[in-house]
Amino acid sequence: MATVRALFVYPVKSCGAIALEHAQLGLSGIEWDRHWMVVDEAGRFVSQREYAAMARIVPAFVEDGVRLTMEGMREALHLPFTPRGNEARVPASVWDDAFEALDEGDHAAQWFTQAIGVPVRLLRFAHDVKRLASKKWTNGEDVPTQFADGFPILVTSEASLAELNERLAAKGAPPVPMTRFRPNIVVGDVGEAFEEDFIDTLAIESANGGSEIVLRFVKPCARCPITTIDQQTGERDAQWSAEPLDTLAVFRADPRVNGGLTFGQNAMVVTGAGERVAVGASAQWEYRFDE
Repeated sequence: MATVRALFVYPVKSCGAIALEHAQLGLSGIEWDRHWMVVDEAGRFVSQREYAAMARIVPAFVEDGVRLTMEGMREALHLPFTPRGNEARVPASVWDDAFEALDEGDHAAQWFTQAIGVPVRLLRFAHDVKRLASKKWTNGEDVPTQFADGFPILVTSEASLAELNERLAAKGAPPVPMTRFRPNIVVGDVGEAFEEDFIDTLAIESANGGSEIVLRFVKPCARCPITTIDQQTGERDAQWSAEPLDTLAVFRADPRVNGGLTFGQNAMVVTGAGERVAVGASAQWEYRFDE
C-alpha cells in the first residue's frame, strides 16, 4: 500500500514551496496553492523559466496570511488571506487561458520588481472567477483550478525519483531532489518506478476521519527547464546545467503530450473536497485498463 510521504503548497506561482504536515483539499487543489501570481506589464504570468531568482522567494504561513522573504531584500512582504476589498480587477493570462484577477497594489508590485529585477505586478485569484482545466484531459468534466499551469494537483513518486537519480549517478551527475519537480503530493511504497503512468485513481485516507479522498490522474506532466534550477539557490549547476532533462530525454519522451519529457501526473479531485490529507496517510492505486 502506498503512503503519502510529503505535501507541498506554492502560494505564489513559481516562487518557493511550503512543506506541510497536513493540508486542506478543495476541488481546485491544496488550499492557497498558486493563489497569487506574478505577471508582466501585459498581465501574462512570469516564472522561473524567465527569472530563475523567483525560486529564492520564500513563503511562510503566518496567522493571517503569507509572509514572503528573499535574501537581499530589506523587508518581508505580507499577503493577507482576506482581500482588502479595493483591489483593481485586471486582465491576466496563464498560457492560453485569459481571465480577470485582482491586482495586489503598488507596494507588492514594487517588492517583486526589486526582487526579480524587471517591472512586474502581483495578482490574487478572484474567487468569483471560474478557470477550468482542459476538458480534453478531464473527460469533459469541469475541473476548477487557480493559477496552476493547468491542473489542481501534481503527484510524484519516490520510486520514480530513485530511478532517475540512479541514471544520473551512472553518468556521474549529482542527484536531484524532489523539489525540482514542484509536486503537491509525493507518494512512496508504490512499487515500480513510473508505475504512476498506468494509474487511474489514487485513494488517500482522510486525516480528519471524513470521506476518502480520491484523485484521478488525468495528464502526464511534461517537464520544463525549471527542473534544472536549484530551488534553494535559484541557480543551475555549472557542469550539469541541462540535468535532469538530458537524462529524462533518454527514456521519458511521451507521445501523449507530443513527446514531452514526463515526470509525475497531473490530477483532479474526484471525491474528498473539503477533507484534510496528511503526511503518513495510507493510499491505494487503481490501475487503468483502457490503454
